Amino acid sequence: MNKVTTKLTVCFERPFWIGVVERIDEGKYQTTRIVFGPEPKDYDVYDFIMKNYFKLRFSNPIQNGDMSQKKINPKRLHRMIKSEVQDVGIGTKAQRALKKQQEVNKMERKKLSKERKEEQQKRKFELKQQKKKEKKKGH
Repeated sequence: MNKVTTKLTVCFERPFWIGVVERIDEGKYQTTRIVFGPEPKDYDVYDFIMKNYFKLRFSNPIQNGDMSQKKINPKRLHRMIKSEVQDVGIGTKAQRALKKQQEVNKMERKKLSKERKEEQQKRKFELKQQKKKEKKKGH
């Protein structure tokens, strides 16, 4: 059976409230960022996750270093949850994964932009050549 661990952290990054979803599936760490805008209520976050979880675009998987999953004492688990709820911000691992995904998206955008620009230049050149031919035919 496959165990998937998911964690959502909501924090304020000027000027918006954002959510960072971290997911560990089969030892692969993935993350994504959600922009909420105004401060979301608990039920807003829950509703968003229930409706849109499978539409989220996660980052490329990163091999998770700490694979050892051992049984955690319930009291310790409760303390860990309490400390994470009090802790503000997103983990550095999530930040690195988001940055990596952002760079991948940027490269894709650059590639598409370059292709569009080359296509436009090619079209302009062909139009100029066609105008030249038309001009010569008129003589």
